[in-house]
Amino acid sequence: MNKFTYTDKKDTRSGFGAGLLELGKSNPDVVALCADLTGSLKMDAFEKEFPDRFFQIGIAEANMMGIAAGLTIGGKIPYTGTFANFSTGRVYDQIRQSIAYSDKNVKICASHAGITLGEDGATHQILEDIGMMRMLPGMVVINTCDYNQTKAATIAISKHHGPVYLRFGRPVVPNFTPADQKFEIGKAILLNEGNDITIFATGHLVWKSLEACEILEEKGIHAEVINIHTIKPLDTEAVLRSVKKTGCVVTAEEHQVHGGLGDAIAQVLARHHPVPMEFVAVNDSFGESGTPEQLMIKFGLDSVNIVAAAEQVLNRKKSEVHF
Repeated sequence: MNKFTYTDKKDTRSGFGAGLLELGKSNPDVVALCADLTGSLKMDAFEKEFPDRFFQIGIAEANMMGIAAGLTIGGKIPYTGTFANFSTGRVYDQIRQSIAYSDKNVKICASHAGITLGEDGATHQILEDIGMMRMLPGMVVINTCDYNQTKAATIAISKHHGPVYLRFGRPVVPNFTPADQKFEIGKAILLNEGNDITIFATGHLVWKSLEACEILEEKGIHAEVINIHTIKPLDTEAVLRSVKKTGCVVTAEEHQVHGGLGDAIAQVLARHHPVPMEFVAVNDSFGESGTPEQLMIKFGLDSVNIVAAAEQVLNRKKSEVHF
């Protein structure tokens, strides 16, 4: 297996802030809107550099989405910033009616996603957002894995015309992807080749899947690990190519088991190539207060649970009777 290493840990929200600042310097049509969380979203550097292109909307997220939709009519490329819960759950009607329905060129940038928001608790830890955004026609859904990939994605989505949901997080995590990477919407990234099982992972669970891959390697199991940073449009070709080789699948995500990456992969496999499959995700429950690490362990979103899911699906693969 390819040994993945990292030299530092960074929060993915800082990757967004860095990408937004760089983008602001190269594209004068980019504007930023924030709902009273400039520091938390790391948008303060953009605000300082481009005060005339930054709009502090205050705690009025629905209004922020409406303003962003309006700005696109004049040719601007608005990036909205707030917590994932307030970027989706609080404003779903405005996104659906004012942005998605009319295919407005708004980039909905959502930090503090999932349970790794930590101590703020269940009311702030949205775990349904990927599913909600996936269901909107024409919405691109991206969930990045580290600082470098978040920065690259932030810049890349400016070139895509249409609504985008970009999801990232608060905690510091290993920064292991290349700093000079080219981010391609809808193109999965093969991180490790294997023949026994495919692990499709997204967001913070990508690194956890690489950790699980090393554990499985020690057990003589060769796992293929694929980073699905774009959940919609899904890289169907990459999914099927891998699964036809390995014959079984585990998906790993910091999201409800319903509606997220696992469901997207399962839909493809049900239509084209059914195989045994297991899901590592939050099992139909709300989060709670705790440190990110405590919560990831409690809700089964760690390398140990990915290994267990892999072993379980491999047993199913072995016991299948082919007629």
